[in-house]
Amino acid sequence: MSSTEPRVKVVAKNRRARRDFEILTTYECGLALAGSEVKSLREGTVQVAEAYGRVSKGEVWLHSMHVPAYSHTGPAYSLDPERPRKLLLHRAEINRIRARVEQDSYSLVPLSVYFKDGRAKVELAVARRKRKADKRADLAKREADREARRALTHVRREHDREKR
Repeated sequence: MSSTEPRVKVVAKNRRARRDFEILTTYECGLALAGSEVKSLREGTVQVAEAYGRVSKGEVWLHSMHVPAYSHTGPAYSLDPERPRKLLLHRAEINRIRARVEQDSYSLVPLSVYFKDGRAKVELAVARRKRKADKRADLAKREADREARRALTHVRREHDREKR
């Protein structure tokens, strides 16, 4: 890896987000944290499955992301693990997100939490919730693709045997 490429260490992924939501656009957001929360993130103890974003008073906040207290921190320095955390975005991005969420009734869903060059980041998606029929269609498509790959593999193996 060269010195110009950013070093990325993924801490947590929200697998349910891609299953339950149709992802429309994604944003890379900075995450405002206290020092002990950063250390807890580095331990990889964060949970983002239930988290969601909100735009309020011109700022974007991440709610319900569980960051437990750092294992080596005393009780005097512990913070509420479920407290809202501010997401750092450019003003134009915040305005775009607010317009999409308010007009089209989309949701803000965190896809992953990671460190990029030592800074905590969140991949935030503007998403639309999938209906049951959409989920079934996705499942059927995945199954059809899997069957097609199996058939191709079988044909290739047969073809290779005939060559020998």
